[in-house]
Amino acid sequence: MNFKKFIGDRNFYRTVFAIAVPIMIQNGITNFVALLDNIMVGQLGTEQMSGTAVANQLMFVFNLCIFGLLAGPGIFGAQFYGQGSNEGVRNVFRFKVLIGVIAFAAGTLILSFFGDGLINSYLTGEGQSGDRELIFKSGKEYLSIMLVGLIPFTATQIYASTLRETNCTIPPMFAGLAAVLVNLVLDWALIFGKLGLPQMGVRGAALATVIARFAECAIVIAYTHAKSGRNLFIKGAFRSMKIPKELVIKIAVSGLPLAVNEFFWSSGMAKLNQCYSQRGLDIVAATNISSTILNLFNVVYIALGSAVGIIVGQILGSGDMKRARETDTKLIAFSITAGALTGGIMAALSGVFPMFYDTTEQVRGLASTFIIILGIFTPVQAFINAAYFTLRSGGQTYITLIFDSVFMWVISVPTALLLVKFTNFDITLIYFICQAVDIIKVVIGLVLLKKGVWIRNIVSEEK
Repeated sequence: MNFKKFIGDRNFYRTVFAIAVPIMIQNGITNFVALLDNIMVGQLGTEQMSGTAVANQLMFVFNLCIFGLLAGPGIFGAQFYGQGSNEGVRNVFRFKVLIGVIAFAAGTLILSFFGDGLINSYLTGEGQSGDRELIFKSGKEYLSIMLVGLIPFTATQIYASTLRETNCTIPPMFAGLAAVLVNLVLDWALIFGKLGLPQMGVRGAALATVIARFAECAIVIAYTHAKSGRNLFIKGAFRSMKIPKELVIKIAVSGLPLAVNEFFWSSGMAKLNQCYSQRGLDIVAATNISSTILNLFNVVYIALGSAVGIIVGQILGSGDMKRARETDTKLIAFSITAGALTGGIMAALSGVFPMFYDTTEQVRGLASTFIIILGIFTPVQAFINAAYFTLRSGGQTYITLIFDSVFMWVISVPTALLLVKFTNFDITLIYFICQAVDIIKVVIGLVLLKKGVWIRNIVSEEK
């Protein structure tokens, strides 16, 4: 086997790091602060931590829906930028604004009217009724405040995603850094009543996050408009919201599956956790701890997946299909290697992280085991993530829908449901099996990548 085809030269890695590292830093610090936030809320009690975890599961679905809705236009944004079409990028930005407003309104209505019922769906497992009531109360308080944060979150993603598609990754990173610092200080002050501020508990954690999101949003928007000479897409972007009909149709056709995919995939992940929770309320706390740690470590392969989408998308837009395939192979190999490294570190430190939480030994033990399992399968997830972004970069959004969401609801969720309801398997074995079924996706991904179904220039007609 020729291993050289999996390894790039110095310029290759310089390009990858230029795009991926700022995303890693921003997401890494964001998730580190989320970890500290999680630990601080955990000091209030296991029930408060579990309540915020359930509320964050619902927010996770909304966040992924926003990412999905913006991902479709983003494919076109990256390829237009690769062609040097500022007008094309500008029209894509306008499309994002319109779809973002619609998504914000829909998300707010759904979470406002159905939030209580969704929180209660996680509280069906074994446990004391008093614990269940406190978890519900904490989750409801947290969610009610977090709804306000949907406004700046949506606006930030519209601007920041467009900046990244035009190879401008540093400013969103600094905006994210500023936001997490604000979040960290306000978390400490508002949760525990420091710096003369009231002690608000879980409501303080939510308020700190919302304020930090407004700060991040203000910085990203201010930079984009102040540096319009560099960000040419923003010049005249709001003079008219008119978008060429042909482009709207093309984005809708390619982008709708991505939006649907993110909704069903994220709701599928929420359903998986809800399935686990049926084995006891301790599972809610344990999965919260393990997923928070996972989010801290998986920023590496997630950022590399973003790099795949941007770099390969731009090369496809330029029309160099041979270089696109070669570059993609090297990017995927790099992502798997990084996943193996971070997964090994996570598994090695699995016994350390849960010790920072003020919870029971049973919860700590479960969380530690879950972290080991997640570490083992991190290289698998790294490949799946890179394969997903490869398919997406060429506009194969219907295939990504099948690859991601259909697999989730046809294979992963039914597997969890059957194991939880009809077996006496220990929850850790069930968790392992549910992670292992993703190996099937690896096989499917390898076949799709080898066939080259993703090698397409989807904006050539718009040049």
